[in-house]
Amino acid sequence: MKKLLIISFAAVLAVFTGCEKDYAPPTLTAPGSQTIETGSAVDLSFSFTADGGFKSSSVTATNGAATVKTDGDAGATTGTIVVTFTAGASAGAGSVTLTVIDEQDQTVSATGVISVFEEGAPEVTAPSSTDVQVIEEVDLTFSFDAEGGYGSASVSATNGTAVVKTAPSAGANSGSVVVTFTASRIAGAGSVELTVTDENSKSGLATAVLNITAYPTQDVNLNIDADVTWTSDNIYILDGRIAVLDGATLTIEEGTVIKAREGSGTNAKALLIARGGKLNALGTAAAPIIFTSIADQILPGEIVSPNVDPTTNGLWGGVIVLGKAPISAAAPSVQIEGIPPSDPNGLYGGTEPADNSGTIQYISIRHGGANIGEGNEINGLTLGGVGSGTTIDHVEIVANQDDGIEFFGGKVNVTNAIFWNVGDDSVDGDQSWGGTLDNAIIVNTGDKCFELDGPEGTMEDKYTLKNITAYVGPATVGLVDNDPNTWVDMDNIYFFGMDPGHAAYPQTFDELPTEFTCSFTNFEATIPAGSVLTDFFLDGSDAFTTEVAELQNSVGADASEFVGWSWAEVAGGITGF
Repeated sequence: MKKLLIISFAAVLAVFTGCEKDYAPPTLTAPGSQTIETGSAVDLSFSFTADGGFKSSSVTATNGAATVKTDGDAGATTGTIVVTFTAGASAGAGSVTLTVIDEQDQTVSATGVISVFEEGAPEVTAPSSTDVQVIEEVDLTFSFDAEGGYGSASVSATNGTAVVKTAPSAGANSGSVVVTFTASRIAGAGSVELTVTDENSKSGLATAVLNITAYPTQDVNLNIDADVTWTSDNIYILDGRIAVLDGATLTIEEGTVIKAREGSGTNAKALLIARGGKLNALGTAAAPIIFTSIADQILPGEIVSPNVDPTTNGLWGGVIVLGKAPISAAAPSVQIEGIPPSDPNGLYGGTEPADNSGTIQYISIRHGGANIGEGNEINGLTLGGVGSGTTIDHVEIVANQDDGIEFFGGKVNVTNAIFWNVGDDSVDGDQSWGGTLDNAIIVNTGDKCFELDGPEGTMEDKYTLKNITAYVGPATVGLVDNDPNTWVDMDNIYFFGMDPGHAAYPQTFDELPTEFTCSFTNFEATIPAGSVLTDFFLDGSDAFTTEVAELQNSVGADASEFVGWSWAEVAGGITGF
């Protein structure tokens, strides 16, 4: 029995000794910036919290000397430490850095900013500490007194840029200077130092302290089963294959940025609009909606990525819209490619040609096309059985590993689309899509500009492609690839940028459709020197194609529709089109 009691006591002792309290690190708040004359002194009050109990403090200074005047009480969990700063003999920026150690030997430091001016020089006062979000602008108002009359002002900044916005008239003895500060994209501390020089060449300065805050983010990891709105004051992070379910509407406001975490296979991230769901992506020319990768540091208000190249692809999936319009397939409804058969939200097709999946306007989809299996990638924009009640205009696909846009049946029309650095086909039509693609630009496609297939079932319908400019690029395999049963009309198409190293593009009208009557009219092409049209347009297709000088085309796209909002245009990718 005695032995049992000893064991029990040891176990209890172990429990108690293993439950030591975890103390939060101390915090320390510096006072606002101060302005003092050379050789003078000022008291600075720092406030602290110390869950582990106050132990000690130490202080350092620049452009002067500092001593602790009133210290914290031993063991105190809150308090104030007063530091006396005595300015040196030189005007300029100064600082006081206080370090606090708690009884758990945890440390924290904070810095107070000092501006030192010489006797008779302008006295400048900075505004109080200001919060500003990354890449945003804020106006800061500095006040001054200048016995010698205002002469000029200069400004410098850390963690951002600053310019003088407004200044007083020359000779003014007092007034204010307004400085515009633009924060960098890195959250943390920032500062703006304003120097005012009087007409006697004496200078005074003051430093404004800024707290640059990160852009808010919101993770999305569950399917959307009720109406919801995403706003531009958040960045939304897709943490899975997110489906907008039947009966739900996802509304995305102009200027919103959506980023997807990386993943492939069953972990490929995508936004999927299931049959009966709706996507209202309401971008504008002034504020497009951007879908991109989590690796992209782009922020709302920006068009060009600051760190990801416009040829980088396969970082996430893409945008998939599925509807109830008729398709020509083995069954009235089938599973969309790129989505595992185990996901019931991947079904598309039906009997409602005017089905409405929402409104998609001014969107840019970038760096997608993740592979979910052997040869099974996700397109930039996949449209499966999407009905004519859906509105889609002003769409950009940048660097998608698979096709730019692929139509699987349906009746939807798309206007004003641009495809830049697509890894496979830029435009792919399947399963008797019955709509129109009007006004599009293709730049540097990876396989074929147009992969145009016919019916795969009993339903038969014709689609139309018109007013399109295609800069082919050296990696392109073919311009237009038709099946014998493709049913398509093509009009006002211009090709240029063909590679003279290709003896021919063997899949460019290698065979014209024979099972249905198609219309091919008003093709123009710029071909390399020493080549002839039949090197690129085979089997009679040269009969409706006219050779023209580069960018002297009379047919093709209206590039003005892409100005200002598309990455390709802003980066100069379609200059001269």
